[in-house]
Amino acid sequence: MDYLHLLQDADRVPSPCFVIDMPRLAANAAILQEVQDRSGARILLALKGFAAWGVFPRLTRDPARGGQGPLYGTCASSVDEARLGRESFGGEVHAFAAAWSDEEMAELLTLADHITFNSLAQWQRFAPAIAAHNAAVQAGRAEGSEITCGLRINPEHSEGAVAIYNPCSPGSRLGIRPRHMPANLPEGLSGLHWHTLCEQDADAAARTVAAVEQKFAPQLRACRWLNMGGGHHITRPGYDVDLLCRTVEHLRRTWADRVYLEPGEAVALNAGWLVATVLDVVEADMPIAILDASAACHMPDVLEMPYRPNVMAREDGRWQFAGHPGEKAWTCRLAGKSCLAGDVIGEYAFAAPLEPGQRLVFADMAIYSMVKTTTFNGLRLPSIGLLDAAPGDAPSFRLLKRFGYEDFRCRLS
Repeated sequence: MDYLHLLQDADRVPSPCFVIDMPRLAANAAILQEVQDRSGARILLALKGFAAWGVFPRLTRDPARGGQGPLYGTCASSVDEARLGRESFGGEVHAFAAAWSDEEMAELLTLADHITFNSLAQWQRFAPAIAAHNAAVQAGRAEGSEITCGLRINPEHSEGAVAIYNPCSPGSRLGIRPRHMPANLPEGLSGLHWHTLCEQDADAAARTVAAVEQKFAPQLRACRWLNMGGGHHITRPGYDVDLLCRTVEHLRRTWADRVYLEPGEAVALNAGWLVATVLDVVEADMPIAILDASAACHMPDVLEMPYRPNVMAREDGRWQFAGHPGEKAWTCRLAGKSCLAGDVIGEYAFAAPLEPGQRLVFADMAIYSMVKTTTFNGLRLPSIGLLDAAPGDAPSFRLLKRFGYEDFRCRLS
């Protein structure tokens, strides 16, 4: 954090602005490379969590995309994500959605290498089209690659995730339950996929694998590949990398040599900031600082999860984390500028009262916040920039994208 003083340069860093921390992104990539080297896993970037394509060359291993990173490809939850992965990231493109339409599948066949289906009915519906596509590729009549297919399973094993993010919660629509699976993996399918975690450690992954083995052993015997999904907080300090590697090695040794992981958060965890500015301080039941950044528009997970992000301010010439209410001299509520009454980020304590024009920096904002932004109320999306450095140089800021009226207008009609 010693270079955050660069964010004080109002002429170079617009506000609000997402700033990608390239040294931290590189450090995360190195950890993911270590996991691949030790375990033999193939790690994919989950585009639903981080899709800043301007930095993809630092993450992909595909030389055709300028690859300087460790990742084998992307996993997509839509046709547009699959296209972004194919065009901008390269490598393998894996796709999963709760359901696909005929129109989506026709386009997806030209983009994906792997498609995972959420139900047997969806697989049966699209199996003929996939078989025809693969035959055309083999005969040289169609572009693209042959597509391998699998099923998403629900091991009915929850690890205490927040309900809205728990794919194994009661009534979940995601994945096929053990009682609904045929005894043998249907012909044409080659793998199983499960995604059960959210911001969790390797012990949760290991327990989930044990549940999968207990409930899906007959189907596992027919698999050529397995996908452990996302939610693995691999790059979080203290994460048990050794246990994760042992778990992957067990799967490869016991069931299928190719094992995939598709973390979203771990790739860009703690690798981005949201720079905001205080616009006004109003008095209510407590002081409320109104920012040019909005929880509803720019940090929706703050309301959905919900959670209280860490925030920093300049105190005595240095960036310091704000405290919990009462921990420092002045406590206030931080809120966004939208008309939503609940557009509130949280309550924080600072060494001194905030003033209009003062900069604040929210931590860990590269993941999910960037991909979930909206233009509700016509609020402009935060700009996107990065802090980067050549070897031996101090990091410097570079603006990648500034949004304007046309970005709002073109979303509507």
